[in-house]
Amino acid sequence: MELLETIRIKDGKVYNIEYHNRRVDRSRFELFGIDSKIDLRDYIAPPRDNGIFRCRVIYNRSDIVSVEYIPYKKREFKSFIIIDSNIEYKYKYANRDKLNRLKEQYSKYSDIIIKKSGFLTDTSIANIAFFDGSSWVTPKNPLLRGTIRERLIEKNILIKKDIKSEDLKHFSYFALMNAMIGFQITKNITIHIDKKEKICL
Repeated sequence: MELLETIRIKDGKVYNIEYHNRRVDRSRFELFGIDSKIDLRDYIAPPRDNGIFRCRVIYNRSDIVSVEYIPYKKREFKSFIIIDSNIEYKYKYANRDKLNRLKEQYSKYSDIIIKKSGFLTDTSIANIAFFDGSSWVTPKNPLLRGTIRERLIEKNILIKKDIKSEDLKHFSYFALMNAMIGFQITKNITIHIDKKEKICL
């Protein structure tokens, strides 16, 4: 079983590394019962070139398997559709085939928002948050505990809350967050609640 960390590097600087280390240590302990610590800084040699790189670290039970540096190209998001699924992605597995196949079924949209047990979780690649006029709220039970999400919760910038599709009409802004884009407020997007109903934020 192989797991993955995706880490942002910009102009030689490695971002949010403490939270990536925490997730690696938590995953190794919960999946394999290993309580020794790993510092990913010992394995990362940032590219000398300026620009933004996606550092892709693959690891398993016993070792760091590979480290890659891939130039990052920002994606544009315009439309989402909420879908029901019982898919599990509690740990950041290197194998994302199930998530990718799920997303491919709705390829005319920028991405999917996965609903589980009646509540919103994440998109296929990012945690989500909504602004209710006074606070940014994020789903209480995400598909994956992202590193940016963890940091913003600790700083009391995000509030964890159960969010249903019908709650969307009460929000004024929508944000995506992951290691590469940070906390990105995404304007002028459409969220399709189903084939008939949609909301614009």
